[in-house]
Amino acid sequence: MDQLEALKKDWQTREQEFPKLSFSDIYPMLLKKSSSIVKWIVIISLCEILFWTLLSLLIPESSNEFYEELGLKSILKWVNIMNYAVVAFFIYLFYRNYQKIQVTNSVKILMENILQTRKTVHYFVYYNIGMAAALLLGTNIYYYTHQDKLIDLLRNQDIYGAIPAETVVNKFFIYNLVAGVMILGFLMLFYFLLYGILLRRLKRNYKELKKIEV
Repeated sequence: MDQLEALKKDWQTREQEFPKLSFSDIYPMLLKKSSSIVKWIVIISLCEILFWTLLSLLIPESSNEFYEELGLKSILKWVNIMNYAVVAFFIYLFYRNYQKIQVTNSVKILMENILQTRKTVHYFVYYNIGMAAALLLGTNIYYYTHQDKLIDLLRNQDIYGAIPAETVVNKFFIYNLVAGVMILGFLMLFYFLLYGILLRRLKRNYKELKKIEV
């Protein structure tokens, strides 16, 4: 116990030597850190939309022909247009939040902007995962309601050959289910890992701001 008390006294003595940071020192640091985090959210969301655009250009022509013959190509086209519009709107919101935070000169307003940014990112993540799930579900329902045409197309492409129709349908939907779960799992991991790290940092900044709020 004597050694422990000695250590405590030594620490208290050393603590007096550390510089005390004032509000004018802490606030600019938290403002800069918060602004940087939101800037990265904007950059990552832009890179994400660019990635999916490049990926769509790599889709083989045979897949496009498959969708067209099945009657899905025009539907998917309009879904993609709507999705791009929604994502572009979210990116605009991220950028607007970034601009707001950059010129903030009040602890209270900065805290409000951080909360708004976190809320917007949460909506963005939920939208993307929900949209992916709805698209996978919707396309599979479409396949199910057009089974005859689907089987003919698959056999014409020599994917399942002379396998009975029921087996063709079962295998196709099992494959789609596995692929869909993998895609959704990847998206959830990507969003909750990458955006989650940024949001946790924003939350830490919010807590620090709350301590110095006057």
